[in-house]
Amino acid sequence: MATIGVELGSVYAQTLQRIREQKGDRSRLAIEVLMWVSHSERPLLISELQYALAVETESTDLDPENIRPQDTVLGSCLGLVVVDEETSTVRLIHYTLQEYLSRYGILPDAHKTLAQTCLAYLNYEKIKGLPVDRVPNLRYMPFLEYSSLYWGSHAKAALLDSTKPPALELPNGYNRHISSTVLGSHIERYNSASLTHYPFTGLHCASCFGMVQAVAALIEMKECNINQTDCMACTPLMWLLVRGTRR
Repeated sequence: MATIGVELGSVYAQTLQRIREQKGDRSRLAIEVLMWVSHSERPLLISELQYALAVETESTDLDPENIRPQDTVLGSCLGLVVVDEETSTVRLIHYTLQEYLSRYGILPDAHKTLAQTCLAYLNYEKIKGLPVDRVPNLRYMPFLEYSSLYWGSHAKAALLDSTKPPALELPNGYNRHISSTVLGSHIERYNSASLTHYPFTGLHCASCFGMVQAVAALIEMKECNINQTDCMACTPLMWLLVRGTRR
């Protein structure tokens, strides 16, 4: 049952219109902030959000000058987004705003945009060059954990919600990419050392996220082995059955 009254919905609509009318890139920035805060898989730290907003999908590496100050990020949203002082996470001013922004057509292609941003970041040269035998200090690359753990969730949602799914470009040699280590280490019973001997491949990853279309496409590629096992003796299709049905 909807909890947003007509008057409150009207206030949100008017504020969103004011946001879209801002000059320069403030309007685009604000819409991206609202997309992230309302559609993220977990609450984002302000540092994670700042790095996510700095990603350019056509670039080969992150430009530090794109990382905007906290005041600029929050100010662009005209009071709709705040930072929790205790947790340093970013949130909307009220749960009814979450409900409003989740309505169909308010922020179209949000999951597609988030998935593409995560994948663009993971394909940056600096990220691809990280060693895979250990998870790095995330303090210096705040967006690495989120992009590694949740790009597939956003891609899956985009495939379900949109007639124009995102172009999925997994990093080349996924089993030798740091994101496989981060994801594998996040899964129970995995550890960084085991991943170097039992690859968690791109097909494993797509299966784990339940992206059936991506799994089908990868299986058609000659280099993908559907019988490849990991350190838990799981094949990609086993992951699809165990975890792939989760949202």
